[in-house]
Amino acid sequence: MADNKNYTKKKIGDHELKPETLMMSYGYSPFFSEGSVKPPVFLTSTFAYQTPEDGEEFFHLMSGRKEAPDGDRSGLIYSRFNHPNAEIIEDRMAILEGSEAAAVMSSGMGAVSAVLFAFLQAGDVVLHSTPLYGGTETLIRGAMAKFGVKSQSFENGLDYVSMREAANKGKAMGRVAMIFVETPANPTNSMVDFALLNELADELAKEQGIRPVLACDNTMLGPVHQRVVPQGIDLAVYSLTKYIGGHSDLVAGAVCGSKVRIKAVKSMRGAIGLNLDPHTSWMISRSLETLTIRMNHAAQSALAVAKWIQSNPYTPVEMHHSALEQNQRYRAVYERQCTGYGSTFSFDLRAPKATAFKLINALSIFKSAVSLGGTESLVCHPASTTHSGVAKDIRDRVGVTEGLIRLSIGMEHPDDLIVDLDHAFRAVFGAKD
Repeated sequence: MADNKNYTKKKIGDHELKPETLMMSYGYSPFFSEGSVKPPVFLTSTFAYQTPEDGEEFFHLMSGRKEAPDGDRSGLIYSRFNHPNAEIIEDRMAILEGSEAAAVMSSGMGAVSAVLFAFLQAGDVVLHSTPLYGGTETLIRGAMAKFGVKSQSFENGLDYVSMREAANKGKAMGRVAMIFVETPANPTNSMVDFALLNELADELAKEQGIRPVLACDNTMLGPVHQRVVPQGIDLAVYSLTKYIGGHSDLVAGAVCGSKVRIKAVKSMRGAIGLNLDPHTSWMISRSLETLTIRMNHAAQSALAVAKWIQSNPYTPVEMHHSALEQNQRYRAVYERQCTGYGSTFSFDLRAPKATAFKLINALSIFKSAVSLGGTESLVCHPASTTHSGVAKDIRDRVGVTEGLIRLSIGMEHPDDLIVDLDHAFRAVFGAKD
């Protein structure tokens, strides 16, 4: 039973254990479950108490009426509030993101919804970057507006003047209570400068008496190639469906941040039923063990594929891959905020939708599907799928054009993917000279 003392161990002597190591064991002891090396799936809706006094105490802790002693959990009650499989991956997500705590959700949009509903109320304004994932954009501009929450967007996250002008427009409508960004953005890989974001939040705090909550959708790079909480962002939002789940076989989300912020997020999660089920939680704990290897391998392959597309001999394209971006301001921000390049990028054929569709139809290895970050390579036409709910004038303004194609590179050999693309480009745009 001595092992029970080691399941939250992060050091050996003075040596800090690396996240890759902690993904194998942190938050779980085999001796909690008959010596099982891997956590079992806790398929139960409710948990028994030793005594009714324990039950009363657990509810006090869960509801926030009392604070748990440092290092102690709040007690297991009911799987809408907490269960062992969720708690294990929450512990591990917090380690990966570099935050105090984490909360897992039933989907990425569940995570976004929990954040918006936990910290916004009627009359508030959410300032946000564009483009955002289509579902987030639709939620903010549509559903949240029905609850009296207003929104104002900015398009250039690398320019303080542009961000400040958008904030002033937001202030004219009400209190700017949140700034929600996605960086790098899906599908254009546009960036938002966290230093400028924090400067803006500090100024708004002086002007309106409260500092807006800073939230970032970190799905595209995090938590391997970008950690946002250590850079001054209050909440990191994830679609775990993507890289962290990583096998296109589950749907889940997460939010990482301080204990105080996550407490509010978990309260909203329990209130509106955004809990993640035990089996999906268990699948994510499996996926976390290989996350770094998968993301690094896919990123290397993606760069090789992107370089081929950029220099393809058939037709000029406009590339949206962070490693190939020429803008010096972009490069400086990327190198400060990120530690590597992702494996999802897009390119613009500068052609009609019919041409983009023709190219997609000519591919053999790439599967035409939404989502990203899985082991298989996917191709997507955002304007007609993931971002089709966004008004066309907004799509055109932020670069989600009819000729834009997004690729998510998986675990296949990059040489094979390049041959597949070469065949498709040749079929659509003609033979090489």
